[in-house]
This record gives sequence, C-alpha cells and structure tokens, in this order.
Amino acid sequence: MADTDTDYDKEHPHPGVGQYVEIGIILAVMTLLEVILFESLDRGLNPAVGIPALLILTVLKFMLVVLWFMHLRFDHKLFRRLFFVGVALASLVFGIVGANFYLGPQAGF
Repeated sequence: MADTDTDYDKEHPHPGVGQYVEIGIILAVMTLLEVILFESLDRGLNPAVGIPALLILTVLKFMLVVLWFMHLRFDHKLFRRLFFVGVALASLVFGIVGANFYLGPQAGF
C-alpha cells in the first residue's frame, strides 16, 4: 500500500478548532469596531480619523482571513510575499485614485 503522507503534512501542522474559534472571535471584535466607527461618523467623529481607521481595519481583516482560513500562513514564503506585494500595490493604486478624486484634475494625475 502506498504511503499517502506527504512532507507538507509532516512539516506544517494545521490549526485546531480552538485556533479557528479564536480567529473568529478576533474577526467579530474587529467587525464590532468597524460598526462603532461607522456609527461614530454619523455622530460627529472627524472623517479624517474615522475613514482611515475603517480602511486599516478592513485591510487587517482581509489579511487575517486570507492568512488563516485560506492557509496562506502555512504555505511557502514566496506565496505570502506575493500576497503582501499584491496588497501593497492595490493599496497604492487605491491611494492614487483617491488622491485623484480628492485633488481633482488640476493636480495633473
């Protein structure tokens, strides 16, 4: 009978149910913070503080989900680096487009 164990399974233990519950609780708390921040914007929180905080929380939640639930944390480091480069490039493009909308066409973007 062929041995079905792979080196990958031996080298990389996957998280148990408890760790997934912990990540779920962390994601729930982060979602609660996002809701509180969003509601605070309607109640007078400065958008210059609230909107960047919401964007940061959103990116952190996205990265947490990808790293844990898509098992990127346990994959080869190259895949993780490619993921972070993609997130950085997407953030850069998002910032450039946002600056273009904020500054308008006179800025020369």
